[in-house]
Amino acid sequence: MKVSLLHNALRGPALATVIAALALTACAGRTERPRLAYEERPVELLYNTGANRLDRGLWNQAIDYFAEVERQHPYSVWARRSILMTAYAQYQANDYAEAIASADRFLTQAPGNPAAVYAYYLKAICYFEQIVDVGRDQAATGQALNALQEVVQRYPNSEYAKDALLKIDMVRDQLAGKEMTVGRYYLRNGDILAGIGRFKTVVDRYDTTSHTPEALYRLVEAYLSLGLTEEAKRNGAVLGFNYPGSIWYRDAYSLLNSRGLRPTTAPQSEEGRGFFSRLPFVGGGRSDELERNKGATLQPPASE
Repeated sequence: MKVSLLHNALRGPALATVIAALALTACAGRTERPRLAYEERPVELLYNTGANRLDRGLWNQAIDYFAEVERQHPYSVWARRSILMTAYAQYQANDYAEAIASADRFLTQAPGNPAAVYAYYLKAICYFEQIVDVGRDQAATGQALNALQEVVQRYPNSEYAKDALLKIDMVRDQLAGKEMTVGRYYLRNGDILAGIGRFKTVVDRYDTTSHTPEALYRLVEAYLSLGLTEEAKRNGAVLGFNYPGSIWYRDAYSLLNSRGLRPTTAPQSEEGRGFFSRLPFVGGGRSDELERNKGATLQPPASE
């Protein structure tokens, strides 16, 4: 992975020699985390050294050099650029809170900068990668959805918006999965009305996710247990019309027939399943497996 951006004056052996000298200076007196002793250096050298460390995956060293750019040359365009690159290095190091703070600092100082789109995008990715399985608190999931939607709303024609839209579908699937987990819990423990509320949320708010067929089936199941046959038939009909090849409709069809309620639509073969069953992130309905794939994250723009 190469993220060497805005390279300039120093090239070849000269740059390598000075970088090596800087590395030796940085190593002197280290305890836990390397800190650079203050020594005035050309801004291009500091920035390019930080970019070199970034290319090599030495995230903390890159952060130190970019911080030095800000300290020694606070009013240069390099300092502003270094804030964004610091955020990227912190993200790569999984230091999400610091990365978000650095991105916010960039947006505060340069809200109209062309690279602001990347700061918004990086914040969204930081939240996205903190999403946990559906059995745990989904605060980061909600933050990820809001941040991804902000990217799309502010920069709808950008490459970052395209990536954000893909992740929005995954986040919505995750939130629907959380509702299903809670709804099933209520159903198992006899709190049927509370379960119905959760399943209806999936159908009404997350209707394009992979969890909708099961939510409709659970509504059929719940309404039948309450003796509300018309509601059960109505949800079964919606399930059969939209997902006739789903295993959930086959189960609902059998359940309704066992109660003397004959659905008009017969189940179809598995090949008739809809679009969402083929989405790459729908693996057996498990939306709790959103992976941290940093290789898929878009890199910072080459220039401002």
